[in-house]
Parts: sequence; C-alpha cells; structure tokens
Amino acid sequence: MSGVVDGGIVALERIEAVVEPYDWAFARQNEAAIAAHWAAISAGKPAMFNGRIMLQHRAAIEGGVFRAGYFETDYAAFMTWRDAGHPGATIRNGFAMAALRATDGAFLCGRMGEHTANPGKIYFAAGTPDREDLRADGRLDLAGSVTRELCEETGLSLDEIAVGAGWTAVILPGRIAFMRPVALAWPAAEARALMLSRIARQAEPELSDIVIIRSADDCDGLDMPPFMRRYLAHIYGQS
Repeated sequence: MSGVVDGGIVALERIEAVVEPYDWAFARQNEAAIAAHWAAISAGKPAMFNGRIMLQHRAAIEGGVFRAGYFETDYAAFMTWRDAGHPGATIRNGFAMAALRATDGAFLCGRMGEHTANPGKIYFAAGTPDREDLRADGRLDLAGSVTRELCEETGLSLDEIAVGAGWTAVILPGRIAFMRPVALAWPAAEARALMLSRIARQAEPELSDIVIIRSADDCDGLDMPPFMRRYLAHIYGQS
C-alpha cells in the first residue's frame, strides 16, 4: 500500500471512499474566523450556500484502488481553510470531475459564473462531495457525483453521455481531482452549442460559458486551476 504524494498523477481502477467520524481541529478552533470569512466572501452572492460537504482526511493507494476516509463539515469552514492555504493536518478536497470529450478529441470545460464561489474559473463539471453523494451504507459515491454534477451544470442527460472505465487522480496540496473519462457523440462545436442552449434555459445556471480545449497550449491565458493544466498536459502528452 502506498501513500498519496502531492504532485502525482495516478491511474486508478476504482475509488473506495467512506464517510466516518473525524475531529477536524481547524473547524473547531476557528469558528469566529470562519464566520467572518464566510460573511466576506458570500456578500452580494445570495446563490452561495453554506451547506454540508465531505472532505478527505486519510487516503492510500493499493493495486490501482484508491481507498479514502471522508468526514462531514460545512462549506464555510472548507472555504476558510482553503483560502488560508490548507493549514493544519493533511486534509484534501477529493472531488470527482467529468473529463468531457467530444468525437474530434477536444475537451469541453465550463466557465463558472460570476455569482459562484469560483467566478471565471474554467474546469470540468465537478463539485465537492456532499450529502447527495452519501449512500445508506456509508459509502461516498464519487462515480455518481460525476454524472450528477455534469448533468446539473450542462443540461446533458444520462443517455447523451458515455462514462468510461477507470480514473486519473491529479494530486496537489489540499486537493485531489479524480478525473473520469466521459464521451459525447458530437464534435466539440456542436456539443458546445447544445449545452449553451440548455444552460440558457436554466433558472440559476452555474456556468457562464463552455470552453473548448483542443491542445494543452489552449490553456495558456485561461483562468484554469493547476490540476486542470496538469491533467490536460498529461492526456495530450500521451496522444
């Protein structure tokens, strides 16, 4: 069994994640700072909601299987911890992403709306795991999170996507992006037009645009997180 090392890109067969009790000292010891930070970052953004989410406190990889323990906390505590530079014990935001790819080989990413917690950021459809991903037996269903977030954000339906096997984990300080390959039956321009038409009909869309990426060079100049750049460089480097 191997540890989880920051900076790595690891191919995985599957993810086995459970939610379990954990005493997160940061949240317990910084209640006032968390409340103040949340008030500051959510001001003027009524769509931001301090709901319950799941963060990862332990992880190991064995034989292509990523085994992890998650705990429940609130979004305000997470955002304060993230913006403070991930202080304290090793905690990670371990989230699943739909690496959405068109028939012409291009990837399609969403640009987050200005009313969201990450305005203007460009990345695959994703979300920090929450109670909707928790199953009755304590499992955290990251595979289900992929399709739920993708369909909610883009307006695509399950019968319009083909979810591939396996995962690619991009491991960075404070976060792990679990990339799941998801294929579409259209070229990128057609897929983008379809998604934009459906986003336009959403009452409160999270995305302001769909961005087409045809090579790692297309990331230059974009407001894109490091884990996205690492993944796209890795994939296009293999092509």
